Amino acid sequence: MERVNKANSNLNPNFIGSWLIKPTSICDELIDYFESKEDKQRKGICSGGINTETKDSIDITIKPKEILLPGNEIFKKYFNELFLCQLDYVKQWPFINEISKKFEIGSFNLQRYKPGQHFKKIHTERSGIDSLHRIFAFMTYLNNVEEGGSTYFKHYDLEIQPQQGLTLIWPAEWTHAHKGNILKKGSKYIITGWLNFSF
Repeated sequence: MERVNKANSNLNPNFIGSWLIKPTSICDELIDYFESKEDKQRKGICSGGINTETKDSIDITIKPKEILLPGNEIFKKYFNELFLCQLDYVKQWPFINEISKKFEIGSFNLQRYKPGQHFKKIHTERSGIDSLHRIFAFMTYLNNVEEGGSTYFKHYDLEIQPQQGLTLIWPAEWTHAHKGNILKKGSKYIITGWLNFSF
């Protein structure tokens, strides 16, 4: 894990942490997992259900208890790296320890976008009573994207281009409203989910 400054803008601080997870072969393994599980692939769901006018993707949703199932070992490898990023994030913003010393992973998604697809609507990860438990969002880009497919954080006028292994953690609040820009070429794969308050 190596901290990188991919999320700098003229409007700092933006509280978006960024790292490159290593080895990037973890990303390749996650893509292979996605492509080998056609039976688990579904149209992407957002807070309003399936609506391709809001979110146009193909997803696999994984529940935390599934991480330990045979054949799912890649998720343990990934989360070992993600937790290193989360620990470094807390080092940068130590007040987080005043909020909670322990976070939990909820259900998370592997997602694939093809040309013309994207998360079209500006949205936030905590938008109602049913998502109040979310404190941070995380996302790792699993491949390099040649054209389009960037993530746009509206309030910071910040656009981040997918790069294999690039991992972001940001507050789940409205302050970090964002969308995915349209993918113009190739495929875009991500793994994304939330760090939640521990109950």
